[in-house]
Formats: sequence, structure tokens, C-alpha cells
Amino acid sequence: MKPKPETEEAVCIPRDIVLQAAMIRLGSVDDELQNGYNVIRKYHKTVTVFGSARTPEGEPYYEAARKFGSAIAREGYAVITGGGHGIMEAANRGAFEAEGDSIGFNITLPHEQKLNPYTTESLAFSHFSPRKIAMTLYADAYVYYPGGFGTLDEMMEILTLIQTGKATKAPIILYGTAFWKPLDAFIRSTMLEQEHLISAGDELLYTITDDIDQMVSIIRSNKTYCDH
Repeated sequence: MKPKPETEEAVCIPRDIVLQAAMIRLGSVDDELQNGYNVIRKYHKTVTVFGSARTPEGEPYYEAARKFGSAIAREGYAVITGGGHGIMEAANRGAFEAEGDSIGFNITLPHEQKLNPYTTESLAFSHFSPRKIAMTLYADAYVYYPGGFGTLDEMMEILTLIQTGKATKAPIILYGTAFWKPLDAFIRSTMLEQEHLISAGDELLYTITDDIDQMVSIIRSNKTYCDH
């Protein structure tokens, strides 16, 4: 009869030790947030662009983000993205090609998220929270292209902050009618009309469009912050 193979016993780590290790890892959050602020304060007008890192060059959404990046950079706005590839690269690339300011707030991850080559300034973060704050710190507009959970997370956070008055109201633009309309329908029919989970007018916090000229016009007409 063969002996039973030895099995590794689960290691139980005291909760206090786990919490202490987490606090040590978070020790650099304040520094990262300050570094992000130091970058943002250099630019008087900024637009933050979100979207999937998986959208390849040549795909319609990539080319639309690239075109938008160029158009808004020519209006004097610095384009801010998460610094990765896909939509982020496209928006940075458009601004870069227009000889505008193109900022990448990258995140250090084990297997992905390398900085794209189209930034004029960049900053690498180790933590998501200060990176997200820096990317959304007093932007003149927030633009969302189709993306996954991360894009939806970033969009819902901005909607919540503006809905609750915790952030200054600024245009929230969702590019891609085919992609965003089903979510819009859910927000209007289920969240608002059926379940009354949001207030009337909350469904108007964002604009869905396929028109880059309209996007630029909306942003240009917004006077949330004083020009310098």
C-alpha cells in the first residue's frame, strides 16, 4: 500500500501582521498623490481620457480616440490618460502628434501596463487609489471610450462624485453610441423609472455621442475653471 502523499498545511497569519504589512505597502500613497498633484498643477486645462487597454491600433475606437486627442490638444488642453496601450495610447498619440501636452499616469503591474511611447510627461504609480485621484483631479472634462471593468469603475466614481457634489461638475462624455446606449437604457428605465435609485436629472450628467466635433465643442464651452 503506497503511503499517502504529504500535504502542505495552510499557514495561518495573524490578522495584525497582515494589517501591518498592508499599512507598510500603503506608506507611499501620500507621496504618490503629491507627485501626481505636482504634475497636474503645471497644466491650466486638462481632459482625462479613459478606455480599454485592449483596443488595437486601426480599430475604430482607437482611431477615434487618436483623432480626439489631436483635436483637443489643438485647443490647448493637456490630455491625461492611464499611460497604457489601447485607448490610452491612442489619446496620448493624438495629442503627441498635434505637438500638445500628453500625460501618462501609469500603474506598475506584474504582467502588463507598460507606458506607451506617446507621452510628453509621465509618472508611475504603485497604487491605484492615488493614481485615480490624480487622473480625476480638477479635470475640465472626462471622456470615456468603450472599456472593461476598470473603465466602468472610473466612470461610475466620477458620476457619483459629481452627483453628490463632492467633485466640481464638468462634462462627462461617453464616446460610442452602440457601446454605451444599453447602459444608458438600464440607467433610465431600471435605475430611475422602475427602482427610483437615482434622482431625475442624474441621467443627464453624461453625454453619449459619436461626434468628435461635438465633444470638443462641449469641452470648449465649459467654464468650470478660470483660464490662466
